[in-house]
Amino acid sequence: MKVLSSLKSAKTRGKAKVIRRGKTVYVIDPKNPKIKAKQGTKK
Repeated sequence: MKVLSSLKSAKTRGKAKVIRRGKTVYVIDPKNPKIKAKQGTKK
């Protein structure tokens, strides 16, 4: 899973879904599991 500063490019790939869990935003493509990204993780 890639940690990106901007999820704009990840959102446009395939039919990706944007999921928000707390302050972390995930982009996941259910048909292509290789496309995954997240933003806003705690350190």
